[in-house]
Amino acid sequence: MLAYLIRRLFAVVIMVLVVLLATFTIFFMLPKWAGQDVAVLFAGKATGAEQLQGIRIKLGLDDPLLVQFWDFVKGIPMGRDYANGDDVTHCAAPCFGYSFRTEVPVWTTLKDALPVTGALAAGACVLWLLGGVATGVVSALRRGSIWDRAAMTTALAGVSLPIFFTGMVAMGLFVHNFGWVHIADNLSTDDSIGAWFQTLILPWIVLAFLNAAMYARLTRATMLEVLGEDYIRTARSKGLGEGTVITRHALRSAMTPILTVFGLDIGVLLGGAVLTESTFNLPGLGLAAVQAISNKDLPVILGVTLFAALAIAVANLVVDIMYAVIDPRVRLG
Repeated sequence: MLAYLIRRLFAVVIMVLVVLLATFTIFFMLPKWAGQDVAVLFAGKATGAEQLQGIRIKLGLDDPLLVQFWDFVKGIPMGRDYANGDDVTHCAAPCFGYSFRTEVPVWTTLKDALPVTGALAAGACVLWLLGGVATGVVSALRRGSIWDRAAMTTALAGVSLPIFFTGMVAMGLFVHNFGWVHIADNLSTDDSIGAWFQTLILPWIVLAFLNAAMYARLTRATMLEVLGEDYIRTARSKGLGEGTVITRHALRSAMTPILTVFGLDIGVLLGGAVLTESTFNLPGLGLAAVQAISNKDLPVILGVTLFAALAIAVANLVVDIMYAVIDPRVRLG
């Protein structure tokens, strides 16, 4: 098991380095190859030639690609100084770059947005995992019943409807029409738990509705397959209670594909729920990425991309470990 974890950690490090190189090349070298001056993107077209050259020196844009990449990678754990003579800007570790549009380190932007994205992901994933799995299990046990047909029809609607549509409808009904929910203009860590709950309850439900529908369909299909296995018939023939057969044998085996999808979903969501945060105007990583794209703030775009890649890699590593916990065949293999 230890050797397996070491191999997986090594694979995660390699993947993150590849993502680092790819995203760094896309955001800093492709504009240069396309004939665009990255320094102009930072400073604006009205900047003089002398000032633009100073920006190139300060950001190291004239250095070879490998030198720029190494300076960026080294700056993440050690910090970095952007210098042009006496003009020095320090970016403390972890340094994911420095936004010269907002004049703050990228990590500061990520750190301010992460609590909102984390709270959104935590609440929504609990709702969709519990609701989706429970609905799928009941549908599998009552195959062909009215409950099964109604649940799968609702799940099909949830999968089909885009998040921005359900979000706008939910806001129109429960915020503007009935006034049951209040969404704060801007969340911060200084706000009370009640303010966070009031603002996030509707995004939680809307996001959970979309994902719970997919999990319900996946759970139902997997449970129907598992319930037909020989070891389930053996467990029943040994006199085990139906609840024990369902929870300890059938559901435990059916959780493997569900965990796979869950790991990807939670990793992507931690990287920023772009549509959800934009629809509900939540100041998370997704909204920060949208604003950075609008402002052509390349360091922030790069920082959000790298954080999303790291979140997905870590989520998949945790899922691999959970495989060994819920399925003895993985440990024996």
